[in-house]
Amino acid sequence: MKQGTTIITLDNGYHLWTRTVGKGDIQLLCLHGGPGGTHEYWENFGDELADLGVQVSMYDQLGSFYSDQPDYSDPEIADKYLTYDYYLDEIEEVRQKLGLDNFYLIGQSWGGALVQMYAEKYGDHLKGAIISSMVDEIDEYVTNINKCRMDALGPEKVKYMEEIEAKNTLDDTTYQSYVDILNAEYVDRKQPLAIQHLVSTMATDVYNVFQGDNEFVVTGKLKDWHFREHLKNINVPTLITFGEHETMPISTAKIMAEKIPHARLVTTPNGGHHHMIDNAPVYFKNLKQFIKDVESNNFND
Repeated sequence: MKQGTTIITLDNGYHLWTRTVGKGDIQLLCLHGGPGGTHEYWENFGDELADLGVQVSMYDQLGSFYSDQPDYSDPEIADKYLTYDYYLDEIEEVRQKLGLDNFYLIGQSWGGALVQMYAEKYGDHLKGAIISSMVDEIDEYVTNINKCRMDALGPEKVKYMEEIEAKNTLDDTTYQSYVDILNAEYVDRKQPLAIQHLVSTMATDVYNVFQGDNEFVVTGKLKDWHFREHLKNINVPTLITFGEHETMPISTAKIMAEKIPHARLVTTPNGGHHHMIDNAPVYFKNLKQFIKDVESNNFND
């Protein structure tokens, strides 16, 4: 497969930014979160997995910073492309255009929801699935982020946030300062300069439709995310990896590990939602062990 950055043209005419790094017979495709985030926390995966002979491919989903951004203010375009089904089938088209098969699929947060759906619908193409920091039941996430808010801010500040949310004045400066505190505590506990930008790279047109204003409210389409009854249909070896100090509840991860027929749960100490950055040595140790075990037919679920 061609190394480096390649722009692929989808059948719908839009263009996606892709990048492939590393050499080897093991193929890994990476799905970023958000939705509306970028590929950037996957950038070092080629180096980290080089000793296993893993070729790593990543891409920015439609609407994200490096790929085409449709005019979502057009209701027809929004209805067509801002859906679970669109992003699910986009993965399958990217797989085909990159020439991947019998590959590993990893997804972070929203990308982890896509992994769950892809593994059920297109699992015949997978060798293994990695769900990184994503629940199967959104209500349990909401319960946990409310606890996170209370633990980090206390009742008075949480009450203020709730009042602002009720008025839908979420651009309130004080409110956003509280969101910053929560992000630093539970999402990006370690913030390397290498992935900081002078402008925001978050595609808010996409993020707001699915999530809402921030990680600690769910007002978009994700409020209807309920996938538990489908987990039994994921038949490939599956790694579930969560940070031990993040927005996603480990109690839910434990349930997922029980429901998915061939699953292993690992956790990352001192890791927030982006625990591949917060505690990279533990994250990659767990990921590499999973790949080694699947490759050697020693994966014990």
